[in-house]
Parts: sequence; C-alpha cells; structure tokens
Amino acid sequence: MPTWATLVIGMIGSTGLWSFVQWLITRKSADKDLLLGLAHDRILSLCSEYIKRGDITRSEYENLSKYLYKPYIARGGNGVVKHMMEQVDRLPVKEG
Repeated sequence: MPTWATLVIGMIGSTGLWSFVQWLITRKSADKDLLLGLAHDRILSLCSEYIKRGDITRSEYENLSKYLYKPYIARGGNGVVKHMMEQVDRLPVKEG
C-alpha cells in the first residue's frame, strides 16, 4: 500500500481528526449563535427607536426588513423580534 494511503487511513481513524471536526462544528454553531444575538439586539434597538419616534421612513423600513429581519427569521430567530416588527409594520411611513 502506498505511503499516502496509509497516512490518509491513519488520519481518518485518529481521534485528533474527529476532535478537529467536532471543534469546527461547535465553532460554527457558536458563530451562528453570536450572529443571531447581534442581529436580535440590533433589530430590537431599531424597532424601539422607530416605535418611540412614532414613524419610520421607507428606506429605514427596507433596510431593517431586508438586511436584518428576514435573514434573522430565516436563520431561526425568535418571536420577540417578530412581535416588535409587527408593531413597526403598523407605523406610518414618512418620506425623507
């Protein structure tokens, strides 16, 4: 058997490789959780600002919806943000 095949078989069977794969999976999950947390915080902050102000511009709404809310929901975001967006949806849209 060629040396490279022995090396590959050894790597596949080693616990080090499986530990590395597990670390990658855990890291990716932590990265997703962090990204969702940041989006959650930013969405709630913006929604609170618009609700307190009592209106929203078209560009503010489009940016909030397209770049934060929709990706957040698509990646498993929760209902608190959905509730806030429902309130924002009812705000009058001002031009400017």
